[in-house]
Amino acid sequence: MPVETVAIISPGDMGHAVGRLLREKGLRVITCLEGRSARTRGLAQQAGITDVPSLDELVRQADILLSITVSEAVPGLCKEIADVLQRTGADLLFAECNAIAPQLSRDMEKIITGAGGRYVDASIIGGPPRDGHCPRFYASGPNAAELQQLTDYGLDVRVIGAEVGQASGIKMCYAALTKGSAALQAQLLIAAEIMGLSKPLQEEFESSEPAAWKRMEGFIPALPARSRRWVSEMQEIEAAFGGLGLTPHIFQGVAEMYRLIGSSELGEETPETRDLSRTWEQTIRRLVEHLQGMG
Repeated sequence: MPVETVAIISPGDMGHAVGRLLREKGLRVITCLEGRSARTRGLAQQAGITDVPSLDELVRQADILLSITVSEAVPGLCKEIADVLQRTGADLLFAECNAIAPQLSRDMEKIITGAGGRYVDASIIGGPPRDGHCPRFYASGPNAAELQQLTDYGLDVRVIGAEVGQASGIKMCYAALTKGSAALQAQLLIAAEIMGLSKPLQEEFESSEPAAWKRMEGFIPALPARSRRWVSEMQEIEAAFGGLGLTPHIFQGVAEMYRLIGSSELGEETPETRDLSRTWEQTIRRLVEHLQGMG
């Protein structure tokens, strides 16, 4: 089925950039901003994404819907879209692109297909599209090849298997490394600061682990702006690994670390509002102050 219109839910940090890219490559891109925050509205406007008045109208007009939101919102969103599909009888390809456990993706497939839609298990690895770079959209399941049409409009869509859950699974494993290690790095730097060891630890890392240190130095200041929405993603990794018979406890701890960071005043930041001049040292000191204030 030829693609003319793509719906984005929701045009946040990733979603609005994906929508802009698809629009610039010639597709009509729509969203529904009813009940959305001023930030999301502003991002959608910047990207030139067309606002339609209701979810019913969104589903009627779209050929493909890209679900790009926070992990915890996935079950509610899929139920909403299923209700719309049943009301409208629309012909829709629904691509679930969020960081969720494979077993949850399989549950969501049943909800969407039971309402008459077509489902793609998808996941996104990499930052929002910008400056000619695009994240990888992994896709799996019987309808994955249909999503691959978006490769003609700038997205890097990679079909990796015929089973729903495979695309979600690769995201779980990848984010376990990138976001799991970031939480560990934040924790050890906070511990070092409390013990008065930040400077000698920095010197040791610079000497023996320069690549790891460079990543910490650059990533730590940006971490608070992402921490709140990563809590549910870490819980999904916990569920994914637990479902395979592996320990869930590692990512229970990672989720708790992001919950702690998100509860600080720095957790109020967004990628647009964060203080770009703040160093990793200043970030860690602020988090230590928050932790000590909780006691």
